[in-house]
Amino acid sequence: MLLRRTNIEEKLVRSKSKASTSDEILEEVQRILRKDSDCRERIAKNLNGGHNSIINSFDFELLETGNIYHIDQIQKICIDYRLRFLNSKYFKGRIPQEAVSKIKRLEQEHDIEIKGFKIIAPSKLFKLEDKDDPLLFAPIGNNHFYLIHKWGNDLHPLRKWLMWPFKNIVNLATLVFLISYLVTLLVPDGLFSKSNSSAEFWIIFFFMFKCIASVVIFYGFALGKNFNPAIWNSKYFNA
Repeated sequence: MLLRRTNIEEKLVRSKSKASTSDEILEEVQRILRKDSDCRERIAKNLNGGHNSIINSFDFELLETGNIYHIDQIQKICIDYRLRFLNSKYFKGRIPQEAVSKIKRLEQEHDIEIKGFKIIAPSKLFKLEDKDDPLLFAPIGNNHFYLIHKWGNDLHPLRKWLMWPFKNIVNLATLVFLISYLVTLLVPDGLFSKSNSSAEFWIIFFFMFKCIASVVIFYGFALGKNFNPAIWNSKYFNA
């Protein structure tokens, strides 16, 4: 069998063709990476921007209904657990890349640019203006918000009960009353007089109530604290 002679010109053409194909593939990869980088920068800019009255035109047939929440439901959770629901620009924590990826995927699926992000988180995670679990939302209109991503650790199981006194003044007064009663019970019998009587007990209780209530009031005014319904959507530290 005779071997075919090598055509140098043909080899050069093939080599050139392979090089062109490799260059095109490399250029396409770089283009995709640039596009992805630009998309992530735009999303980061929207997360750090301040958009208040934004309604995103989602395709509701593509949304997961379990992730749609009304503002009243969000408000109740924030009040019960003493959380804040604010624009994402006030969030001082790091938003994970997983959340950015979900935003990017939603934008591609719905062919929109999502803006007006809001986050549920404890006050300490926000950069509040002085005048443990973030949830990222996007507004979808009619006082409804779509939950995009949750990260971090879960809240302490007792947080709801620990924040119960801060829901309103009645709850706080009830707590002060109970603490005063328990402290009064700890006072030894006959400490102030030889005879024990109910009148003496209630006098001591009234004294304890005034002392503890004074400390609570001073703490509240000194640190600018307020009740949960007044701060859940306030961007001010001393709300």
